[in-house]
This record gives sequence, C-alpha cells and structure tokens, in this order.
Amino acid sequence: MSDATIGRRTLLRAAGLTGAAAVGAAPAMLGPAPAAAAVPSTLPTRSDLIAVCRRVNDHWIGAHADPGDNQWARATYFSGDMALHRVTGEARYLSYARRWAEQANYGLNGGTATRHADNHTAGQVYYDLYDTSADPATLTSTNESIRLMVYGAQASKINDWTWVDALHMAMPVFARVARFRRDDAYLTKMFGLYTHTKKTTRLYDYPAELWYRDSKFVPGGSESTTKNGKPVFWSRGNGWAIAAHAKTLGLLDATETRWPEYRANLQGVARSLARTQRSDGFWNVNLGDSADYPGPETSGTALFVFGLSYGIRVGLLDRATYLPVVARAWNGMVATAGQADGFLGYVQGVGHKPSSSQPVTVTKTADFGVGAFLLGGSELSKLAS
Repeated sequence: MSDATIGRRTLLRAAGLTGAAAVGAAPAMLGPAPAAAAVPSTLPTRSDLIAVCRRVNDHWIGAHADPGDNQWARATYFSGDMALHRVTGEARYLSYARRWAEQANYGLNGGTATRHADNHTAGQVYYDLYDTSADPATLTSTNESIRLMVYGAQASKINDWTWVDALHMAMPVFARVARFRRDDAYLTKMFGLYTHTKKTTRLYDYPAELWYRDSKFVPGGSESTTKNGKPVFWSRGNGWAIAAHAKTLGLLDATETRWPEYRANLQGVARSLARTQRSDGFWNVNLGDSADYPGPETSGTALFVFGLSYGIRVGLLDRATYLPVVARAWNGMVATAGQADGFLGYVQGVGHKPSSSQPVTVTKTADFGVGAFLLGGSELSKLAS
C-alpha cells in the first residue's frame, strides 16, 4: 500500500462530518487527482468499513432534510440506508426511512395499477420496514400492485421488463410478496418476466457473461458498438443485474426450482467482473471497452461489491478468488470517491449507457449511488473481522 493511499484512508476514517454540504458542491480532495494506481487487496477491519458507511450516510441525511420522493432512485438509497441499519442498529437510519415511507403513505409511484418495475423499487424498502414493525398496512399498495401483475386482467403478459435495471427494481419485490403470500405463482410469474428479458429480448450475452442494458445494445441494435467497434456492456446495468440476483437468491430457498439459474447467472457475471476490474479497484462505465469514457465510476462498482460480497458470504463464490476483488473495489472507492466529510463522488448520473451524464467527476453524486455504496459496504462488512 502506498503512503498516499494510507494517508487518504486514515483521513477518511479519522475525519468527522463537516456539515450538510450541498450535493454537487466541490468537496475537499484527499490528495491529488486520482490515477489508476493499484490499490491494496486486503479488507479493512469491520469497524473501519462501517465507520466509512456511517460517515457517507450521515452526510447524505444531513444534506437532505426532506427524505424525498418514492421513485426508484431515492428508493435505492433507502435500500442501502436500511441495509446499514441492519448491521449497525442505528435508530436514526430507521427513523429516516420511516419518515420517507410515511411521507409517501407507503404508496407506489403510479399507484397500485403500475406495472413499471421502477415504481416497484419502493416496495423493497416497505418490506424492510415491515420486518421492523410487522404492520401489514405498510405493504398494502406493494402487495396489490404485484397481485395485479400475477392475477389481474393482464396476468399472461411477460414483456414488461425490457431493460436490465428492471431486474433489480422488481425481482426482490416479487420474491418478498411470494414469501408473504406463501404463493408460488408469484415466483412463477417472476421467472417468466425474467426469462423473457434474458432470452427473448436477449439482454444476457452468454459467451461474455454480461448483460446489455436494453435491445438497442444487443448485437445489431442501434447502439450495439462503440466507436472502437467493441460491445457496450454498461457497468451500472450489470450492477443492477448482479444486485438483483443477490437480493433474490437471499429471499429464496435453495430448493426453489428456479434458484439454480439465478445462482449460475450471479456466478457468470462474477467471472466477467474479475476479468474486467481496473487496477485502481473500479470498473469502467463500459465493461466491453475500457477506452469508452474511461475513468472511475462509483455506482456500478458499489453494486458489484454488494453482489460479489453476498456471493462470497453464502458460499456461491470462492472466497480466495473474489475477496481480493471486492477488497480492491472497496479500497479504491474509499481512496478516490469518498471524501473526508462523507461526500461520495464519481457517481454517474441518471442514464442508460456509458455516455450518459458525462463527465463523471469527483463532484458528482446521486441518491442511488449512495444507496449502492451503503448496500456494498454493509454486505462487505459481514466478511470482515
């Protein structure tokens, strides 16, 4: 480990919050502009991991007195907030999530009739909150919306999920409702939607073991190659995919008939990620072309940390092979994207491809990126001592 890396990590651990800095304001850098220097492949201690997560979350909460709307981006943040609550027991994180959910009356964007996966993301958090209260009223809107997809007038429709992000937004909700209702029809429906996305829409590339974002990027699609003639495998899109598989596998019994296919996909994506990681621990915004908008990007990297860490913890991924991968990713994010006051930079903004929301810089953050970081750090802390 270089002296510069040690210095940045020590500062980030030691520094407290400097206040609710405005999102988008240029944070104080911890040293020079980052270069693609190698980072250590050993994990920090569990206490150091959690301290960094707490600092990042405390900064976000301090900067956002209004917890925000119930759409996918903010719901992804709250999925991370609740993950951190589960590993720390911090009451403030739970209270903030409850305030967010109550502000939305535990409802879904688009109402119960919505079939749009993005609108179902909030249901993940409502179920997390249900786990702390056992109040079924918190699940009314979520359960009814998913019931309509399974048993409603369009029950045979399976082409709703036309973009890879949808897997993360909706699959864990289907799995939670299936468990709550004790009804396998929800898992059957989920697998039908998943299979249509994966095989009929052809968003999963079996030889590459990576996901395309949507049909425009499938071979022959209008945006299927970069200017260098290489494929476009959007980093965050694959982050959504591996996180979806990790969350869903964690909600299913290993005896569930579709479980092996979900497991195989997590393992396949993991193999590709091990091959495409940068020396600084990050992944490029395009996993298929390292020259296509190169540079560090936090949201995809954080989602990979979450999915890979889950796979290691439950024995689906070899610890000796993948622990150095997630350790490098975490150390890289902390050294480069994490600032002393808890601001988290290098988050690619809302988009659907490598060129979206460019340039990705140290001053760029977003709610879903913070949520992904909290998910990754909370899961990784379970592997640390």
